[in-house]
Amino acid sequence: MKRRSIITALAAAGLVLSACQREAESMLEVTGHLFVFNYRVASATYLLTLKKTAPIPDGSTIVAEFENPQGGAPLVLNQKVFPMEDKISVQSENLHCVRKDRPYAVTVRLVDKDGKLLQELKTQFKSDLDQSVLPSKPLVLGAGYEKNPEVFKSDGSTDFSNTDKCPA
Repeated sequence: MKRRSIITALAAAGLVLSACQREAESMLEVTGHLFVFNYRVASATYLLTLKKTAPIPDGSTIVAEFENPQGGAPLVLNQKVFPMEDKISVQSENLHCVRKDRPYAVTVRLVDKDGKLLQELKTQFKSDLDQSVLPSKPLVLGAGYEKNPEVFKSDGSTDFSNTDKCPA
């Protein structure tokens, strides 16, 4: 009888601990992901949106690794998570060579202030446009949106060419 009570208590403790672990694994969820093409400044970026699903310890950071469309090492972004934020947006640096209908991998890790992994999410981005639709130089410059003289030439001609050197 005593042995049965001990086994029951251990099983209950295991269930409680697994429930705590399960709750800790889902502090964030992906609510959206897309490529942002801004033709005015000739840029493309990843934009990932996340929603908090549980309290996150103070001092935690999101470490996002975006596949580099140009090839090579992933683009890594570290972003502090603030306790009052319920929705979090993570935007990459400018990209080059985004291809239409090609999946790009993204890994998001939530780490506490000591670097301990709290959660890991994986997702994929896929663009319905090829980056070649963007000019290689910004169309406008400065706060007043002045026409870029490298694009809009003084002789009245324009140069919208995209000069990115992209892998095949």
